[in-house]
Amino acid sequence: MAVKKQSFGKLSDGTEVFLYTIINEKGESVSVTEYGASVVAINIRDRERNLRDIALGCSCAADYEEQTACLGGVPGRYANRIGKGRFVLNGEEYSLAVNNGPNHLHGGPTGFHRRVWYGKVVDDDSVVFSRLSTDGEEGYPGNLMVSVKYTFTSKGRLVIRYKALADRDTVVNLTNHTYFNLNGHDSGSVNGQYLHIWADSFTENDSDCLPTGRVVSLDSEEGKAMDFREDRTIGEKIEEDNIHLKNGSGYDHNYILENRKDGLAARAYSKESGICMECYTTQPGVQFYTGNFLSSSNIRGKDGAVYQDRDGFCLETQHFPNAMACPQFPSVVLKAGELYKEKTEYLFSVME
Repeated sequence: MAVKKQSFGKLSDGTEVFLYTIINEKGESVSVTEYGASVVAINIRDRERNLRDIALGCSCAADYEEQTACLGGVPGRYANRIGKGRFVLNGEEYSLAVNNGPNHLHGGPTGFHRRVWYGKVVDDDSVVFSRLSTDGEEGYPGNLMVSVKYTFTSKGRLVIRYKALADRDTVVNLTNHTYFNLNGHDSGSVNGQYLHIWADSFTENDSDCLPTGRVVSLDSEEGKAMDFREDRTIGEKIEEDNIHLKNGSGYDHNYILENRKDGLAARAYSKESGICMECYTTQPGVQFYTGNFLSSSNIRGKDGAVYQDRDGFCLETQHFPNAMACPQFPSVVLKAGELYKEKTEYLFSVME
């Protein structure tokens, strides 16, 4: 195991950003950058033992600054959406930027995925990124010290550990926004790749992809097109005449992980490459997103890649979007002095 550190170029303000690559004994690797604490590349061996980079990304920091898809980033202070950019905490209303239709998305225009983190190698298989989100940043209360630790093991396990500590009550919801394509980042549509999600229901969205508070059972008629409790391709039902798919322009929904076994939330695999990815998490939900707007996200892809809609999918483990307006959802309030601690793991293997 080894960690390689190198320059990832400069941002528009002249700030130099670094890239860290964790390499295991099989020659597989994960590259992460200080810009947004973002995953840039995941090189995994396929059925033929060839390396494939299965994470969509850019070649330099400046290109990350320009793209609007949150490629590989850690959005925050609150990942996903907050309705109308407002929430009430301890009787006080807080107003946030509205940057996605009528709603607040991924912590605002300068959310955590658009900030430079401080990177540090802490072991021969781990890198930690940390930053201080000051009181009032993007409208959120309290100083929040946050860290994200990436570990990549010899067994092909990418472990992401999130920690945060605030000096005032605040709200926190952290995730990782990597777009996966198990045939390779530049291989085209993911519609033919297979997915299984250990969930029996999902949270209903309105036409702006904001949860209404209603939970939809996958056993219902309206839930059938959303049901991944049996392995099927991502694209099998994505074009069906279903109100939930229309509202999301594809899949962009929070699945409720009440049916997990040993933390297993989802499994995806490709028959072409043989690469299989299992997602484990401590979080109560996962946003399954099919990259429905990649082509309009101003992305200059690695190696000259041009990403089209649905060329990647995300499994964003999380607490639920808009939870402050839906008291029946798991709480996203972090009390002053309490430690926020969550973990997500992506285990890569090969199906022969």
